[in-house]
Amino acid sequence: MRGMGKTKNHVAPAGATGYGFGAFQGVFTPSILTIIGVVMYLRFGWMLGNLGLAASLAIVTAGSAITLLTGLSISALATNMRMKGGGAYFMLSRSLGLEAGAALGIPLALSQAIGVSFYVVGFAEALVQSGIPVFSGVDPHIVGMATLAALAAVSTFSADIALKSQYLVMAAIAASLVSFFLGGPPPAPSAPIPETPLAGFWPVFAVFFPAVTGILSGVGMSGDLKDPGKAIPRGTVAAVLVGYAIYMSVPVALAKFVPDAAWLRADSMLLQKCARWPYLVLAGVWAATLSSAVGSFLAAPRVVQALARDRILPGFLGRGFGNSDDPRFAAAACFALAAACVWVGDINMIAPVLTLFNLSTYGLLNLSAACEELMSNPTWRPTFRVKATLSFAGFAGCLVAMFMISPGWTFVALVCESGIYWLVKRRALRAQWGDMRTGLWTALARLAFRKLSRGRHLERNWRPNILVLTDLPIRNLRLLRMARSLSGGRGLVTIGSAVPQNAWSPEREEALKDSVLHTARKTELETEVKIVPSADDWAGMSNMVCAYGFGPILPNTIVMGMPSAESAENFSTFMKLASLHRRNIIMADRRETPDNGGCVDIWWRGANANGAFMLALAFMLKRDEAWRERPLRVNMIVSPGQSRESAEEQLAAFLEDARIEAKTRVIDGGGEPFVETIAKHSSDAAMTFVGLRLPNPDEAKSSFGDYVCSMRDGLSQIACPIFAMASEAVDFKRIFS
Repeated sequence: MRGMGKTKNHVAPAGATGYGFGAFQGVFTPSILTIIGVVMYLRFGWMLGNLGLAASLAIVTAGSAITLLTGLSISALATNMRMKGGGAYFMLSRSLGLEAGAALGIPLALSQAIGVSFYVVGFAEALVQSGIPVFSGVDPHIVGMATLAALAAVSTFSADIALKSQYLVMAAIAASLVSFFLGGPPPAPSAPIPETPLAGFWPVFAVFFPAVTGILSGVGMSGDLKDPGKAIPRGTVAAVLVGYAIYMSVPVALAKFVPDAAWLRADSMLLQKCARWPYLVLAGVWAATLSSAVGSFLAAPRVVQALARDRILPGFLGRGFGNSDDPRFAAAACFALAAACVWVGDINMIAPVLTLFNLSTYGLLNLSAACEELMSNPTWRPTFRVKATLSFAGFAGCLVAMFMISPGWTFVALVCESGIYWLVKRRALRAQWGDMRTGLWTALARLAFRKLSRGRHLERNWRPNILVLTDLPIRNLRLLRMARSLSGGRGLVTIGSAVPQNAWSPEREEALKDSVLHTARKTELETEVKIVPSADDWAGMSNMVCAYGFGPILPNTIVMGMPSAESAENFSTFMKLASLHRRNIIMADRRETPDNGGCVDIWWRGANANGAFMLALAFMLKRDEAWRERPLRVNMIVSPGQSRESAEEQLAAFLEDARIEAKTRVIDGGGEPFVETIAKHSSDAAMTFVGLRLPNPDEAKSSFGDYVCSMRDGLSQIACPIFAMASEAVDFKRIFS
């Protein structure tokens, strides 16, 4: 599953040019003939009988509005890219990336293949119930399978013949509609009307919505269009508007002809019985269902072919035949799936599945167009502009409709699509095209920066944003482990280092970054890397303290190794600079954590902010799995003039208010040096946090460095001492209030 490689960008065989269809034949015709199909002829009466005229027109309007908004979004996307084969999948993969394209492209291909069975089942049902002696009593499954085989043969071997035959179908549908509107009330039924259960708004919507999903059939022909940028907007929008006009007219006329709700629910052939010339409606039913099946069968294999050429599906499915690049192997796979669904045969069971697949595809197309419009990258230059609010409205409509139709199946669909996304991501396929994800993250980051710049940085949201300063190659891996534990995957971590100016080059910097990231992965640390050219290491580190960061996102905590005695002056200068710039300091040597089960010690004298700062660090440290089971122990040395009892009460009260579970220990130092007290009482600890004072502004250059070195040497016998200095303008005690 982890195969690496670059994907081929829909490479067709040499000399393959597609069919070169225009907007009418290539987009409008398959779209409108997929829209005007089995639902209108066989289910509009059932819809009226369940909900009445007003609610039925509301369903038509809601479904058509979602489709129209999606059509507008599709038009914007299509006019911003060089469209090739794959239709909606091609748009999504080039906008949201290969993984998102696959997550929706595979369900899209499935929905279109299932759509074929949906229309074929409708045709078989209409034919068997037509009263024609030859077909009366014949198993609808057999009729459906024979019909599917014939349609597959025509659609697979010549899309041109299939689409040209649609003109005859369009004429038959037009004649059937004329016959219906010129008709009137049908003869009263000779037998009692059977009682049928009532269906609610959303179940009826689920059955209806496939009637307005035909635009994907036209979009799916993108690889066979002469000018997709012009053909897709014109053909798609026109098909939606014409379909809406027809769908609003038929229920009005049918409600006038047949006011009996029970009859409307029970008889699926009422349109034929109301018509002036019933045989024309019967011909229209057959023609519409067959043409819808052809439209879906033309589109589905082309999506499969595009997925295969992007290495999402097996490569043989991407093979094309002849100058028209016919996807015959992909068509065979779609035929097998459609045949299985035809054999199931229940049209009402197939419809909701088809609805959810199409709604999820529609939703992502709308979201893609909305995000592109909001980001307004230089690459977003569609000739058909749509406001982001309209595309977002389409996305919201799809999402709401999915959950209202079936929350359970919507959840299953989203899980399946997420699983496909994860599998493709895990395969680490690399596309040769760019997508908008980087621009989307940049836009979100810009918004976040603006919000953070205007807000107050309260202690409630404090966490260490860490800058790890190290030499190269990295020898002190403990610094990286410390940064990983303290960040917990929630803070920001950067590894920074300096290289001599005469040894720096862009190529060397990239090589060093790769090396640092490789080392960081050994410690499971997610990090950024900053390499700066500098005269020496101390100058480079000082430069990063002063200049590294962006807007309100600055490293507030520096993790570094212990200074050597020879670097005391440079170290003192650096610490004064870090203190002046309000950077907290954490220093650790190379000693690794012992295997014993010792506790985590914190030494708190209560005189400055170090105690609360170290307690915050220790609390975050204990969220790391390696430290979770080690107990926390807070130590306090009784200050002069303070009783032991009052110190114990003060410490216990603070920890109780802070909701921190920790042992406490109050020690009377007896006048001995602080460092000696720590060395004596923390010999059993696995890690010991010790606070450092801030450097004085007028302190001699080497003085502070000598002070830190003396602390280091005095604690050389205990395990893992961590020296901390709180310099940030934060009241760390308020973190625990």
